[in-house]
Amino acid sequence: MSMKQKAYLVLVLLIAGISALGGALAGGLVVYQVTSRSADQIAVDEISNNAAPAVDTLVVKNTDVETSVTQVVQQIGPAVVTVVGTVPGQRTFFGRTADSQVSGSGVFISEDGYILTNNHVVEDATDLQVILSDGSQQPAELVGADVYADLAVLKTAAPAPAIASLGNSDSLDPGETVIAIGSPLGDFMNSVTVGVVSATGRSIDTGYGYQIEGLIQTDAAINEGNSGGPLVNLAGEVIGINTLVVRSSGSGNVAEGLGFAMPSNTAQAVASQIIETGRFSRPYLGLQWQAITPNIARMYRLPVEWGVYVTDVVNGSPADQAGIQSGDIITQVGEFVLNESQSYINALFEYQPGDQVTIGLVRNGQLIEVQVVLNEA
Repeated sequence: MSMKQKAYLVLVLLIAGISALGGALAGGLVVYQVTSRSADQIAVDEISNNAAPAVDTLVVKNTDVETSVTQVVQQIGPAVVTVVGTVPGQRTFFGRTADSQVSGSGVFISEDGYILTNNHVVEDATDLQVILSDGSQQPAELVGADVYADLAVLKTAAPAPAIASLGNSDSLDPGETVIAIGSPLGDFMNSVTVGVVSATGRSIDTGYGYQIEGLIQTDAAINEGNSGGPLVNLAGEVIGINTLVVRSSGSGNVAEGLGFAMPSNTAQAVASQIIETGRFSRPYLGLQWQAITPNIARMYRLPVEWGVYVTDVVNGSPADQAGIQSGDIITQVGEFVLNESQSYINALFEYQPGDQVTIGLVRNGQLIEVQVVLNEA
């Protein structure tokens, strides 16, 4: 074999070795996105008994994720604030109790100084202040709140140093990377934690006679003081307002990584009305539902790409009186067709309690309409 032939053979072997090594490295960076189904999603699955959910394969480089997280934090961080206030002491038989201090988080959503936070952060509090990411402090006033969604809107007199945009929470997929930003324990301002969307459409019993519905579940670390801060996707959009964390069950079992956030679509609808009118009048239809997106529609072979699947109807509710049933798919609320830019919650909140609204839905493959008179929650 000539020297030229030997050199050529070595080059071929070298290229083959590099190709094999590259394949091994690429295989080590493959992430499989597995959909974790909630009870509502199981109900959706019942309408397609033989559907076999597809598993998507996603190739992600660790450096790409780290770069995205860093960029999002740099973008959203200046819009995040620490909210502090004073709850006056109460009169008792033995005298007056001492005042207490409260703290939480919030995020600017408007250049005019409007801030989204949780109702439980500011409820009964006076002398509200917000601490900006640069450490400066500004007074804030409460514009309005909705106890059922645990949301509140504050306003500062000075313009916002930065604002965060609200994304479409209906488009979230379990397994999607999310970032929580807030001030845990009130001391560690603008702390950043990273996790995934564990599930959507969760409901939590408040213990006060009602449930907080439609919550996003995440394993991003959330602690006391994170309440009211944003949950952000890798596109730099706020897709939730961090609301609560569950540490244990009724049986005493200790749990970790069970954080919950109010979806951005609900937050946007509530905030818009509060900013416009100073209060939120919540229309009540009386059903539990699961959002339908093109991915879910394809996975379960549904007849529509956008809408909501009705998983349960409350007895005696407006939905029940109108004849809406479990298994129906709502595709239109009044004049609003549900699609990528128009969610069910946003469409419903365009109306007031007492309004008569036409609901378009699909039942057994047939498109029908029913008339509903909305109540007030």
